[in-house]
Amino acid sequence: MTSRKYFLTPGPSELYFTVPDHMQAAMRDGIGSISHRSSQFQEIFSHTVNQLKQLLNVPENFQIAFTGSATEVWQLLIQNCTASQTYHLVNGSFSSRFYEFSSQLGRNAIKHEVPFGEGFDINAVDVPEGTEMICVTQNETSSGVMLPVEDIYTLREKYPEMLISVDAVSSVPYLDIDFSKIDSLFFSVQKGMGLPAGLGVWIFNERCIERCKQLTDAGKVIGAYHNIPELVKNSEKSQTQATPNVIGIYILGKVAEDMLRKGLETIRQETAYKASTLYGLLENHPKFKPFVVNPAHRSKTVIVADLLEGLTSDKVINAMAEHGLEIGKGYGQHKATQVRIANFPTSSKEIIFKLADLLEKL
Repeated sequence: MTSRKYFLTPGPSELYFTVPDHMQAAMRDGIGSISHRSSQFQEIFSHTVNQLKQLLNVPENFQIAFTGSATEVWQLLIQNCTASQTYHLVNGSFSSRFYEFSSQLGRNAIKHEVPFGEGFDINAVDVPEGTEMICVTQNETSSGVMLPVEDIYTLREKYPEMLISVDAVSSVPYLDIDFSKIDSLFFSVQKGMGLPAGLGVWIFNERCIERCKQLTDAGKVIGAYHNIPELVKNSEKSQTQATPNVIGIYILGKVAEDMLRKGLETIRQETAYKASTLYGLLENHPKFKPFVVNPAHRSKTVIVADLLEGLTSDKVINAMAEHGLEIGKGYGQHKATQVRIANFPTSSKEIIFKLADLLEKL
């Protein structure tokens, strides 16, 4: 039995290895107590935004704003960028919840739904006229299904006038996407970026800003707390409109800097290699199989396994926990019959190899 736990759960997940040092520096320098109106915070804000733009290759015409979570961005997008109709690609619990948010906010939410765990035939997607925003979950954390970026680009070509918003919660920073083909992307930091939970990042362009202006000019309600005009106004001053998670923003900037130093292409190559190791194991083990059948739709960052021959998630999770490795249960109705394994940059090759060896022996 080991006392050190390594979290291979799909969020919150293992902290990036430099986070403890950055936390110590933040405590030493009193970062948790500074005013969000101070010049020191403005420097932190600017540094984090600049590092994220470099890391993710975000164009200058995109704004970066900070929220409490990625879930909050679902509501902000619907309130700030739509008045009547949204369209959702649904194939899991989180894409379904995004769709439900739109319905709850009074929009005509239309969904193109496929069974849990399946990908989309993008040629079968027919977005109706009157849709203001197409909402896609690029990496469905609940089921381990990935939507290829080429499919998102196809949507842009077919529907150039509609806003395209991408939920990339569990695929950043592995995701390599052309921002000129989308209008909005958002994520939270407790997954691929390897930070403690409590911070969301919303990246959006001038088309979102213009759409919001059209709504406000028409007298539509866009929310009174976090909204695009306030986010933009304060961002231009390297500030936030309310007291934010200052330490989270500080550490995010530092981790993005660390990842840039390592090289994002190296991180992506390592992620793909670790994923191939795990999928290879699942395909050749008598008690496992990959849940996502089509290899082209398998996530590289959240690997989901079906359990066979009477194996349960509790048995697998407990067996791994004896060696200090924490993995996740299946989501919802699959809680007992699947396991989910995070393959984020926070998980070293050595830890993934150790996990694969232990699973092999089951």
